[in-house]
Formats: sequence, structure tokens, C-alpha cells
Amino acid sequence: MNNLTIENKLWLQKDGQFYLGKGRVELLQAIVEHGSISAAARSMQMSYKKAWTAIDEMNSISDEPLVVRKTGGSAGGGTFVTEAGKKAISLYERINIRCIAFLDEEMKSAQ
Repeated sequence: MNNLTIENKLWLQKDGQFYLGKGRVELLQAIVEHGSISAAARSMQMSYKKAWTAIDEMNSISDEPLVVRKTGGSAGGGTFVTEAGKKAISLYERINIRCIAFLDEEMKSAQ
């Protein structure tokens, strides 16, 4: 059992629908960093359409929008991750850290 590792894929569902996973969390984080869907998608080598579809699906499943678009004006426009979106990122990351720790402990006890 030497060199054996465990990999996990975590995703959250709401009402049986895919809500959040690693890729969607990375997209939300990229939107925080870049302030636009197109720049976030480019940074991830993802098409704008795929990014927008993921955002639209997350927003439609969530009780509150995770991402909002703001049109221009004196303050300028852009795309923003809402407080609900930031909480979703945090929730996913906390659960994922705990899953990894659990799996690491299980692996240690199995060896």
C-alpha cells in the first residue's frame, strides 16, 4: 500500500441539482480577482458561454444571487461576487478541508 493516495471530488447539491464544485468555486474566485466574467473565464481558459451558464445555474439554484452584473456609470460596471457568493466559497472550502483531513487520517490508519 506504499505510495497509495486518496483523491476526492466534492460537490454540493441543492434540491438534487448540482450547485457548487471545485470548478465553480474557482470561477467565483476568478470573478472576485478580475471583476468580470470574461476576464475570469479567460484566466481559466474557459469559454465565456460556459462561465455564464455556470453562473446562471448557480444563481437560479441559490436563494440569493452569488454573482451580479452592474452596468457602467460614474463608478464603472463589472461583475461582482455577492456576500452570498463569498459565503458559498467559504462553505465549500471549509467542507473540502475537512474532507481532505478525514481522508488523510483514514489513509494513515490503513497503512
